[in-house]
Amino acid sequence: MNLKDFVVSEDNSVIEVMKAIDKNAKGIAFICENEKLLAVVTDGDIRRYILKNGDLKAAIRNIANYAPKYIYNDVTIDSKALMKEYSITALPIVNKRMKLLSIRFLYDNRNIKNADLNVPVVIMAGGKGTRLYPYTQILPKPLIPIGEKTITELIMDHFEVFGCKHFDMIVNYKKNFIKSFFIDNEHKRDVDFIEETQFLGTGGGLKLLEGRYEDSFFVTNCDILIEEDYSDIMNYHKNEKNIITVVSAMKHVTIPYGTIEVSESGQMVKLNEKPGFSFLTNTGFYVVEPRFLNLIPNDTFIHITDLIQNCINQGEKVGIYPISEHAWMDMGQLEELEKMRERLGSDVRS
Repeated sequence: MNLKDFVVSEDNSVIEVMKAIDKNAKGIAFICENEKLLAVVTDGDIRRYILKNGDLKAAIRNIANYAPKYIYNDVTIDSKALMKEYSITALPIVNKRMKLLSIRFLYDNRNIKNADLNVPVVIMAGGKGTRLYPYTQILPKPLIPIGEKTITELIMDHFEVFGCKHFDMIVNYKKNFIKSFFIDNEHKRDVDFIEETQFLGTGGGLKLLEGRYEDSFFVTNCDILIEEDYSDIMNYHKNEKNIITVVSAMKHVTIPYGTIEVSESGQMVKLNEKPGFSFLTNTGFYVVEPRFLNLIPNDTFIHITDLIQNCINQGEKVGIYPISEHAWMDMGQLEELEKMRERLGSDVRS
């Protein structure tokens, strides 16, 4: 652990601190001045700020907690018991001058604490994957290898960490190939295959699941990985009483040109050199209520995004759960596929 990866300044912007938290992968950063501990900020703090439409260019001091829990380095104490008592996952160690010396964590793996969800998972695996040609002309997209495992196996691995053991896979294109792979696989999983007889899109195929669930369930595309706390996502969905919650990644894009603002009279009023902007994007990962399925028309090609918009138009509660860009990996295009392989290569080989 490099302590510098956890230290930010009061003047850092929210988006800069998001990047620091992505880098340390522990969901937390500490604000220090001249090595002195001042405050703490978590990914949850940033998530709540985003949901309030906060300005990501604003200084992090606006949302930081200036009363962080800490312990002195010369005190003997059960740090894990203290973290559990205060419902925190990291505890800074300081000296009498409040210099940050080290950090203790409640969990080595942030996911271990959430291993009892037992929520069904729908994997949408019926598409042709045309953006991944020529790979998908031979292999169906769910079986594209990322290292020594397929993308679908990695998706299942992530869910199983949280206690999600049952998977319903909607299949169509090269469906027998997919079914044979999992049926003959040495690693047996609890998978049911729901077969489309025609291509119904990312929304229409979900209609085949109507009546199958009594409570909330996860839905994921077969070409993404979300490295987040699935338990927290589910809790947020239930607390908000949404009909569907869209897991949304915060993207920051820098335009590689100088942009020009022009007045009504045609005069240049401002030149912005390589400006950046941030926005939330749909990751293809959802938490869904069973009644959402009742709103899908029978035997109709429709995308889930259109169904979500229909819910909004009808006054249903549609929520978002924002995550960082780093927590979302998408192999839907060849360039992104290679990025995912590069990032996950060492993990899937181990």
